[in-house]
Amino acid sequence: MAGLLPLIIAMAIGLSIVLIFIGIAMPRPADQIQERLVEYGGRPLTLEEIELSQPFSERIIKPLIRGMANLVLRLAPSRNVEVLQRKLEMAGRPNNWSPAEFMGVRALAGVLLGVMGFMLMTLAKADIGPKMMIGLAMAGLGYYLPTAWLGSRIKQRQQSIIKALPDALDLLTISVEAGLGFDAALAKVTEKWDNELTREFMRVIAEMRVGKKRRDALRDMAARVDVPDVTTFVAAIVQAEQLGVSIAKVLRIQSEQMRIKRRQRAEELARKAPLKMMFPLVFLIFPAIWIVLMGPAILIVKNSGVIGNL
Repeated sequence: MAGLLPLIIAMAIGLSIVLIFIGIAMPRPADQIQERLVEYGGRPLTLEEIELSQPFSERIIKPLIRGMANLVLRLAPSRNVEVLQRKLEMAGRPNNWSPAEFMGVRALAGVLLGVMGFMLMTLAKADIGPKMMIGLAMAGLGYYLPTAWLGSRIKQRQQSIIKALPDALDLLTISVEAGLGFDAALAKVTEKWDNELTREFMRVIAEMRVGKKRRDALRDMAARVDVPDVTTFVAAIVQAEQLGVSIAKVLRIQSEQMRIKRRQRAEELARKAPLKMMFPLVFLIFPAIWIVLMGPAILIVKNSGVIGNL
């Protein structure tokens, strides 16, 4: 039992860290009816009650993240902050984090995992050298994990946009050929679907409504997404607008090209499938089949005494 105690404590600490970050990432639904009833029918709340009415993440975790972020920002070069800002935009601004808040999350994760590693080695009664090494290694791992998560989030978002683009272009083409303007066709696409691409289209429409030029809004979208297909589509639309070419004709050509590219990607994935299937077949499925087929035969031969007589 004494040997299991460090493992149990480590699992509890790790689970608490995971729950903390899940609590930060999950959106909090606001009960507006209850808030209005309290506002108009109840007594005025004190500052302490207002503070305690907020969720734990708002009272404790986010101020801690902001404190960590201020400390890290003093040491981080401005170039790194700009690169992080671009990555957050490419990821779709997860949890509406700013670069400072994301750097605070990285610092907090590094501190928590570093303390957890140091405590584990303390419970294991290790020397101070291994304690410091494991603590620093865990701190580095905690500082790196949010960046790895952000990179995977960017890749997932880009793949989602690549999959949604051909169908969106088809609907854009049909809408423009039916007589709608390009802006109204974008709005029609955003009404039809709710995905990463349509959210970017909604942002383009919102920026154009506040006075930004269409070509600037589209170029900013292409920079945020950083997908070659979207960049090609935006360049074609901007060029058609500048040269006075029919946008419907340009959209028709772009939609055909995107369908061809989608077919080529599907064929490429189909060619890769046998190679990807080879490793689980050889190392997992074939050994299990041999055990099921040859196991009874080996036992029968062993019990018959044929091997001993030979």
